[in-house]
Amino acid sequence: MDLDQARRAAALCARASITVLQSNLPSGREIAEVVKLTGFVACTPEFHQQSAVIDAASQVLIETFGAAGRHARSAIGVTALPHGASVEVELIVALRIATS
Repeated sequence: MDLDQARRAAALCARASITVLQSNLPSGREIAEVVKLTGFVACTPEFHQQSAVIDAASQVLIETFGAAGRHARSAIGVTALPHGASVEVELIVALRIATS
């Protein structure tokens, strides 16, 4: 997988995470802000662009939530991920009571 493919995978992970979060929020709650993103990139020891890969996930969060999508972040290289995935993301979000 090249860098562009990995970036697309990271963006897809971010979009999927948003979808899962929003579809499982308790009634009357909404995402107030993204607090932290941790991104894991399956790679060889010679690969040093984990941050560039996870930048794509960060960009999706900022595009989706605006200023509330800005977050703390870690980008970590690992030798393998479950099910042969190339990228995995973990989000911590703050919730608020939705106002109608």
